[in-house]
Amino acid sequence: MVPPLPPLRAGLDIMPSPVPGRPGLLIRDPFRYADSTLIVPPPLVPCLACFDGERTELDLRELLVRSTGSLQVGDMLRHLVDTLSSGGFLEDEVSGRLREQRHSAFAEAEMREPSHAGSAYPAEPGPLRAVLSRQLDGTRADDVEPPPADDILAIAAPHVSPEGGWACYRAAYRALRPEHASRTFLILGTSHFGPPESFGLTRKPFLTPLGATRVAADLIERLAETGGPAARMEDYCHSVEHSIEFQVVFLQYLFGHDITILPILCGPFARSTEEGGPPEGDPHLARFLEALGEIAERERGRLLWVLGIDMAHMGRRYGDGLCARAGQAEMAVVARRDTQRIERLTEADAEGFWSLIQEEADPLKWCGSSPLYAFLRAARPTGGKLLRYQQWNIDEESVVSFAGLAFSRRSTPGPE
Repeated sequence: MVPPLPPLRAGLDIMPSPVPGRPGLLIRDPFRYADSTLIVPPPLVPCLACFDGERTELDLRELLVRSTGSLQVGDMLRHLVDTLSSGGFLEDEVSGRLREQRHSAFAEAEMREPSHAGSAYPAEPGPLRAVLSRQLDGTRADDVEPPPADDILAIAAPHVSPEGGWACYRAAYRALRPEHASRTFLILGTSHFGPPESFGLTRKPFLTPLGATRVAADLIERLAETGGPAARMEDYCHSVEHSIEFQVVFLQYLFGHDITILPILCGPFARSTEEGGPPEGDPHLARFLEALGEIAERERGRLLWVLGIDMAHMGRRYGDGLCARAGQAEMAVVARRDTQRIERLTEADAEGFWSLIQEEADPLKWCGSSPLYAFLRAARPTGGKLLRYQQWNIDEESVVSFAGLAFSRRSTPGPE
């Protein structure tokens, strides 16, 4: 019996090629087990369906013969299989070895190295400070006044590219004041690649072009000890995730490189979104939220929460049939639905917010829903304020929405 071809790895980024003159499908690995990026030309795109763990080289050969009209396809077949394998795109021994090497290297590293310096933002401190100065400094006539500094419990900022989301980053970060510099910044970021119903922790300081942070080691250890099975210590996702890294860069610009952080990646609450019921219906998730809430209560004067979250993801890149344009047509409807959810957030209504997420299993694809819900449950703010809302075309056919928000603290300890 002919063995099946190894399947394509789950979680790969696969999208129409954005490279002029090179049409086809672009494939890249967000986990960076291998650094290669592959563009599959249009005639070979149908061949990717053969890498499903069931079809064989015979099926692939037959498809190539039909598509090329030639029987001499052996070299083409071998080149395609070898290219996908060597690039780490298949579930085979090559990708398994690369995965083990990357995970071990991260576990042994003393610091979490910058993952997006030189791509999403400048890799040198001088140019980075200049960019951040342009984006954050000064005032605008349409600025919404944030809550008083001594009332700030949390801010929520985007994690979209700073180039596209700078106005909302600015709206959120201008709510912070110099007196916040001594706080421990508990950063809840979206885990785009981690498993659902999980929380990624790391003991590693974050290094950026602006320097290295400190970490709240005592709080990290407490969460590791009390958070239960949902807590993933030294989660490899931290090494590639941008949702926390971007917040660290902005915080370092405001307060210096040696800020103290408690970074937590929040995986999607998929079971609750798709099947109904509160997220706490998962006992492991409930245990972690309880542990996080205990820290929030005990350390309430020490913590300032920072949420790295985006909202809706619409258009071709995200599997929708529509060609999305910011503020137009369907995206105007999305803005109204986003606003309904934001109103629940600013009223600190966790149940109401989550009920909107669960409608039709979240067709808006809010990737920040789990950090937001975890924050509402653990920190129990009195309310919040929308500082700015924005939609941005991440490409010509796809839109991301995001906002800058500020949340107010409880004036007295304990539930209200």
